[in-house]
Amino acid sequence: MVKNIVVSFLLVAASFTPVHAADKAPKDSSVAGELRVRLEDAVRIGLQKSRTLELARLDRRMSSEKLMEATSPVLPQITSGFTYTRSLQPSVMFLPNFPGDTSPMEISSDNSATATLEVSQSLFNGSAYASIRAAATAGKMSDEAYRNAESAVLSDISMAYYDALISRDQLKLVEESIARWEESRKDTQAMFRQGVVADIDTLKAFLSVENLRPDLIQAETRVNATMTRLKNTMGVSLETPLVLLDTLSVGSRSYPGDLAAAWSEAMEKRPDIRQLELQVKAEKDKITAVRAERFPMLAAVGQLESQTAFDDEVQLSDSRWPVSSWVGVQVSLPIFTGYRISSRVQQAKIAQFQTMTRLEDLRANAMAEIELRLSAWREAEKRIDVQSSTIAMAQRGYRISLLRFREGVGSRLELTDSELQLNKARTNYLQAVYDYLAAGVLLDRSLGRIPR
Repeated sequence: MVKNIVVSFLLVAASFTPVHAADKAPKDSSVAGELRVRLEDAVRIGLQKSRTLELARLDRRMSSEKLMEATSPVLPQITSGFTYTRSLQPSVMFLPNFPGDTSPMEISSDNSATATLEVSQSLFNGSAYASIRAAATAGKMSDEAYRNAESAVLSDISMAYYDALISRDQLKLVEESIARWEESRKDTQAMFRQGVVADIDTLKAFLSVENLRPDLIQAETRVNATMTRLKNTMGVSLETPLVLLDTLSVGSRSYPGDLAAAWSEAMEKRPDIRQLELQVKAEKDKITAVRAERFPMLAAVGQLESQTAFDDEVQLSDSRWPVSSWVGVQVSLPIFTGYRISSRVQQAKIAQFQTMTRLEDLRANAMAEIELRLSAWREAEKRIDVQSSTIAMAQRGYRISLLRFREGVGSRLELTDSELQLNKARTNYLQAVYDYLAAGVLLDRSLGRIPR
């Protein structure tokens, strides 16, 4: 049994040593094949490779092209045409010859051609002007949609990075706990050989180490899972070795002191709210565009035409191409459209009301979300202050209990309780720091803050 215990200890030590070696390595050191990143590096890589952002970029380009399409009706329209006709059978006209008789006369040539150039320019088109405004608003909506996608990507990468950090640190806590119990087991064996403790104490020391093995396996699995999620969120290959250079630490953050200030900031900066506000405006422009279909449309038009006709014995270069042209004004006014315009106006109004309802719902949800996340951030901040002093007292208590146990004054129950208290204090502090950072990420998104 002693041999098995020694082998287990060596295995734990072998898995524990690289973690500390990585911590002691210089932060700017590089290893071939490894990707060593801080949070800002992970965000930068993720923004470059995010498929979500690429789709948002394509949507922005699409909106730009739609604006160009909406502008086209008010720009000059130029159309050219050419028609060539070959007569298979000549056209004839019957002329009177004698009373009661007519004779046919050919009036067509073997070849004929017509070339035209038509130009039109809209002078007034109320529907087109309103459509241009709606398309321009849609372009602004696509900008806000891109900001919203960027905020989501930043939030996802930050949360995945913090998840990987806390899983790594939780694994380290388990390893340190095993190391402490392993040291205690050695002390117990030495005391047993001296006759100070009973055999049952050595068995309890052995079980204290072995009972932590499942926790170690779970912690290692969590590390692998969170690292896989981080790689996928960043858009890097899952086979790429990833080394995190940051640690879970409390940084300086500043947030509004009351809910009203936080709400005001969110209404000004949140891209999803701005996007719906712009959509309400676009729906209003759409109503105007549909109503404008009732108004007359005025356009200036003109045409330049040249035509020719010649038989086969005449060369094309010898044919004549007389030119004719004309200009004018074209007015169109719908009188009755079968209630089509009225129905479209009502549909546009209903769509606007739907968007306004969604906007109000989003604002209400945003207010509740901000209040909850601001409360969670403040709670985590307070827990950090409490747990900072708790860890120091738990460490001191463990050292005292260990010393008392080695001197034969304290009991194993006292040492076990001190170890549990120390492990719980460290775990609670680590969780508080993680909750603080995670709450900050979520609160930043709720307020519409997008770090640059």
